[in-house]
Amino acid sequence: MRISGINIPDDKQLAYGLTAVYGIGLSRAKEILASHNIEATAKPTTLSTEQENAVRESVEAFTIEGELKRSIAANIKRLKDISSYRGSRHAKRLPTRGQRTKTNARTLKGAKKTMGSGRRKLEKT
Repeated sequence: MRISGINIPDDKQLAYGLTAVYGIGLSRAKEILASHNIEATAKPTTLSTEQENAVRESVEAFTIEGELKRSIAANIKRLKDISSYRGSRHAKRLPTRGQRTKTNARTLKGAKKTMGSGRRKLEKT
């Protein structure tokens, strides 16, 4: 089964296989399948062509894949252009939603190595 250029894995259940499409999560996949009276545990190989087309049309009704990525990138660019606080955090590649950065942030800086006991022994000698 193929939806907007993405192959849905045949060996996975449909609810989990649909999450391979960027912009479709597990809850949205289950909603789509429930609206067409398809079991979430069904495999893509067991669907009829009518069911496949119905699922494909439902998924493509949402903003997914490239269009969604472009809109997200445009929103981030807009935040940077208007010099908002969130835009500056995006530009510095730091967390934008108020997370703690003193100890938890492993973004731009990477994992910091602390001075261990082995190093202190070397300095003393």
